[in-house]
Amino acid sequence: MFGEANIERSGSRCVGWGKQDREHDMPTIRTVASSKGASLATEAWGELEKGTILLVMGATASMLWWPDELMKALADCGYQVIRFDHRDTGQSATLLPGEINYDLADMSGDLIAILDAYEVGSAHIVGMSLGGLLGQIVALQHPERVKSLTLIASEPVNLAYEGEGIGPEFMAHFKAMAALDWSNRKAVSDFLLRSAELSAGSAVPFDAEGARQRVEAGLGRTDSMASAFNHGRIGGNLDGLDLAKLTQPVLVIHGSEDPIIPIGAGYKIAETAPDADLMVLDRRGHEILERDVPAIAAAILALADGA
Repeated sequence: MFGEANIERSGSRCVGWGKQDREHDMPTIRTVASSKGASLATEAWGELEKGTILLVMGATASMLWWPDELMKALADCGYQVIRFDHRDTGQSATLLPGEINYDLADMSGDLIAILDAYEVGSAHIVGMSLGGLLGQIVALQHPERVKSLTLIASEPVNLAYEGEGIGPEFMAHFKAMAALDWSNRKAVSDFLLRSAELSAGSAVPFDAEGARQRVEAGLGRTDSMASAFNHGRIGGNLDGLDLAKLTQPVLVIHGSEDPIIPIGAGYKIAETAPDADLMVLDRRGHEILERDVPAIAAAILALADGA
């Protein structure tokens, strides 16, 4: 069984939006070595008072797509909060476009490598999209390393679900990528901005300026944005992984209008994982809105504190 929470009803005695309870030092920057020669750029906020929260972003996206406000809100409540650039994104190891020497096992192993580098025995994992799939893999294969699991806009491992498949408008957009001139920064920026717009729900008008700033910041941190789309070639053997065997408490957060991974995926995870709660974000898409950060942080913290 699972409970369903509405985002407007979430709250926390620890999270105060607009006022921070503690001063933040500059984040700790560290490069972590993982398998097959991959170096991973990581960034840690906060102190190890209550434990560690590891944030794992989705495909093609660098750590910058985790809002700074979320990092601050979680760190304010006594957690060390780590985010990182996936392989082929940001300042992590980057292969040439179309060349890939890693799979899902390597990418899930990156989470373990980061925890080892920070000398963290077990952590609360928060994954979005592909990051949520990687979190499920680690939680099932290395349950001793995961205290709790928050899955934002994520697919269930090895399970079909209602509405599965990317919408036609987004598929047409991706097909246009074949003609994209990756040397033309303006064209690349426009393409990525349109991706963000197509990912958005109808709850609020699309924040084109905010999305453009994140896109430009991401382009400024990589020598090859095209390489991020190597993630579309990732494969791997997931045989034997059974979501029903999760031993950790799970929080599922999913937008009701997600065009990339429809809400049916969230329902499937919540009804399959033994100890799961579901937070539906009304009319949100495949995104984290700034206005939702306080409630999302409060829900993550409630799960982590309870675990």
